Amino acid sequence: MEKRIELERRARKVNQITELNLDNCRSTSIVGLTDEYTALESLSLINVGLTTLKGFPKLPNLKKLELSDNRISSGLNYLTTSPKLQYLNLSGNKIKDLETLKPLEEFKNLVVLDLFNNDATQVDNYREKIFKMLPTLNFLDGFDCNDEEVQSEGDDDDEVNGNDSDEEGVSGDDDDEDSDDSEEDNGEVSLSEVYNDDLEEDNSDWEGEGEGGEDDEDEDSDIDDADGDANESAASVNAKDKDGDKEADESQVRGKKRKHDG
Repeated sequence: MEKRIELERRARKVNQITELNLDNCRSTSIVGLTDEYTALESLSLINVGLTTLKGFPKLPNLKKLELSDNRISSGLNYLTTSPKLQYLNLSGNKIKDLETLKPLEEFKNLVVLDLFNNDATQVDNYREKIFKMLPTLNFLDGFDCNDEEVQSEGDDDDEVNGNDSDEEGVSGDDDDEDSDDSEEDNGEVSLSEVYNDDLEEDNSDWEGEGEGGEDDEDEDSDIDDADGDANESAASVNAKDKDGDKEADESQVRGKKRKHDG
């Protein structure tokens, strides 16, 4: 145990250590832990193999003590040198009767006590007697005096996280709506508007082609009119030529007649 304590200190000063974990360091008694640990608030001695608490140091600021899975059957009076104790776990030990728990009456701040897997829990009306013996106690073996189970910190965290996630989901929807509104306000073009613009451009191209077709028809009409005018002019010329030839023939005939008459 002494080597483990030195390892946990990590070169820190003894009177500055507030938490010490000595779980699984095998020892039948408290060795190496002294009254110098005046700032210690949390001490864990789980599965060490303790058979006695004799030699337990004076720890004036100790609030939480883990002693589960040892072989302690008595000697709880050695703990009274830590009057601020609020949490005490003695589950998995060898405590057989309620008389062994009498020294715990000295703790005026004790609110959590765990005696699970001790023979003392088989005593008739065990829970009622313990709550009567220790009036400051709120939870015994994980339940209050009304057999309501204590809510673990993990459940609280899950519930808080669940609520946060819901709120984030709702706020996320609002953010999407706000972002859409902001895009419209800033004059930015949305995907739907781009799609509509493309459709309008396509339609305008089709309309343009239609108008072009009308222009082509007008041009064809103009060409036909020009051809008609040209044909009429040619016909007129031909008619004039024919008239000229006729007049020439008639003049020639008149000349021959005058010559014959003369």
